[in-house]
Amino acid sequence: MIKRSLLTLALITSGAAVIAAPAPVTDVNGASLETRVEALERIVNSRTEAQHRIQAQLDTMQNEVNELRGTLETHTYQLEQILERQRELYREIDKRIEEVTAMQAKPATQNVPVMQPVTPTPVTSNPAVAMKDSQAYDNAVSLILKEKKYDDAIPAFEAFIQNYPGSSYEANAYYWLGQLLFNKNEFDASKDKFSRLVNNFVDSSKRAESMLKLGMIAQAQNDNATAKQYFERVIAEYSQSSSARLAESRLKSLK
Repeated sequence: MIKRSLLTLALITSGAAVIAAPAPVTDVNGASLETRVEALERIVNSRTEAQHRIQAQLDTMQNEVNELRGTLETHTYQLEQILERQRELYREIDKRIEEVTAMQAKPATQNVPVMQPVTPTPVTSNPAVAMKDSQAYDNAVSLILKEKKYDDAIPAFEAFIQNYPGSSYEANAYYWLGQLLFNKNEFDASKDKFSRLVNNFVDSSKRAESMLKLGMIAQAQNDNATAKQYFERVIAEYSQSSSARLAESRLKSLK
């Protein structure tokens, strides 16, 4: 009986001791929370790095798109220039044909020959002035379109303007001069020629393109306010022209 009581007391005592020993709940929970925080930090850092890589890729792609857009605009403008020169050449050819046809259509006058004393033919001191304006203009244009002698064409057109004031080709001569000087990046001289055409030849077929070139010169000289004014004038005055479409593109590049 005494042994059974002692055994029962021993079991109760050992059970109480087991119950009194607390489990390490705090340590286990603390380690679990820290692990979760570290895992979340790794996820956030990974996503941030991925976002940075994507943004860098987007920036690179945007730069490439901008470069392609600029190249496309340049090629479009060059194509428009080529087409316009071809149209100009065709117009010149048609005009020459009309002049020749008109001359051939004139009836020959038949007069009774009268004997007159022979007088010596006066010698022209300036052969350039004696040449017809159409021929002088053709010679200057040929230096560009046929012989590709662009530097020689500049003094040829300057001489044409000086020798044939008021010619029907004067506006075109100013246009070619402005274009040749523009291609040489002589912007101030080019601006002078294009300005003369825009201000003095309001009916010229080259006025819209000359106005566009004035805007491009202002843009090249970092005068965006003046460039904007010229581009807007082209769009307002020549809304259906290729120059207006190019002006719209240039306006967007200013923003």
